[in-house]
Amino acid sequence: MRATTPRQDFIRGIWDENPVLVQLLGLCPALAVTNTVYNSLAMSGATLFVLFGSSLFISTLKKLIPHEVRISTYILIIATFVTIVDMVFQATLPLVYKDIGAFIPLIVVNCMILGRQEAFAAKRPVGRALLDALGTAAGFTIAMLMMGTFREVVGSGTLFEGTPWPGAINLFGPNYEPWVVMISPPGGFFTLGFILLFLGWWETRKAQKREIRHWPHSVRVPTGKEAA
Repeated sequence: MRATTPRQDFIRGIWDENPVLVQLLGLCPALAVTNTVYNSLAMSGATLFVLFGSSLFISTLKKLIPHEVRISTYILIIATFVTIVDMVFQATLPLVYKDIGAFIPLIVVNCMILGRQEAFAAKRPVGRALLDALGTAAGFTIAMLMMGTFREVVGSGTLFEGTPWPGAINLFGPNYEPWVVMISPPGGFFTLGFILLFLGWWETRKAQKREIRHWPHSVRVPTGKEAA
C-alpha cells in the first residue's frame, strides 16, 4: 500500500476520496433519506457509529481472521453494530426510525463501509484505521448535509423539520410554493446530479486557471538561430 501520513488518512475521505461525491458509494441512503436535514444527520450518525466500531474491531482482530473467510467475518462484525444502531433508534428516536428505519439494516451491505474494512482497516494499525473511519464518516456527513439542506429548503421551504429543538424554521413565509418533487425520491437524483455538475464545473475551472497561470512559463523563447 502507498505510504500515507495520519493527516492524509483523515483528510482523504473528506474531500479527495469523498465516498458519495467522488467514489459514488453509499448512494442508497444518500438518495433515500436526505429529504430533511434531521434525517440526514441521523443516518450520518448511524453510519459513523457502524464505521468506527467495525474499523476498531477489524483492525484489532485482523491477525486472527482467516483470509479465506475475511469478507464474511467483516459482514458479521458490521451487522452487529448495525443491529445495535437499529435497536437504539427504535427505542429512543421512534419518529426518526419511522422515516429511516427501513434503510438502517441496509448499512450492512453499504459498499463504503465494507470497502474501507477490506482496503484499509484490515491492513493498518488501529489508530490509523480509526482516523480513516472518522474521515470517511465526515465526508459522508458533509455530502448528506449538502443534499438534505438543499432538498428540504427547496422542497419544503423549511429547515430542521422534525427536530425536537429548535423545530422547523420557515424560511420563505406562507406564500412560498415548495417544489414537492425535491423531497420525493426523484428529488434525490436531481439533487445529486446538480451537486456533481457543480463540482465538475468547479474542478474544470480550477484546472483552467492553473493552466493559464503556468502557460507563460511553459513557452520557450526561440534562440537567434532557431528564429532564423
